[in-house]
Amino acid sequence: MKLIGSLASPYVRKVRVVMAEKKLEYALVLDDVWSPDATVPLSNPLGKVPCLVMEDGGAMFDSRVIVEYLDTLTPVGKLIPQQGRERAGVKCWEALADGVLDAAILVRLERIRRAPAQQSEEWVDRQLGKVRAGLKAMASGYGESQFCAGNQFTLADVAVGCTLGWLSFRFPEIGWREDYPNLAQLFDRLSERQSFKDTVPQ
Repeated sequence: MKLIGSLASPYVRKVRVVMAEKKLEYALVLDDVWSPDATVPLSNPLGKVPCLVMEDGGAMFDSRVIVEYLDTLTPVGKLIPQQGRERAGVKCWEALADGVLDAAILVRLERIRRAPAQQSEEWVDRQLGKVRAGLKAMASGYGESQFCAGNQFTLADVAVGCTLGWLSFRFPEIGWREDYPNLAQLFDRLSERQSFKDTVPQ
């Protein structure tokens, strides 16, 4: 398999962590979606990463779709419960984590891709409000547990860890560690896993 992505993307990191936890072999192909020479549009018509290209040339995109597929390839390190409330719970954590990222990335794009005179502070404030509300919900839902969902490491922990790591990377001013020490403890523990050590955003 071939994974097209960037070292900075939190969605690509989520897939890479899952690949590592599942012990799946793949080739990482770095691509810049903003470059006129980007190659990912050849496999993903939306021009977004991550994009997983299979041995037969077929492509799969959207990190949520990709990680769900990867979890079916081997029973090693099962990350998503098969059915019921537990499965929905893990996927809801992933949706929350991705939603925080979606809002934060919109803020970043507003700031770096639009001229200052064209930027909307009202838009930025609205998106940052989603980030703050999402972090508060994460901290409340996590509480003082060892894992985000259930009693074992799941995709919920992967998604939350990647989100927190990217916020530290791109938005250190948000200060989530100080506001939510329980999330800081979770992130520090996740950061000790080899899958997280090997995929630190850069």
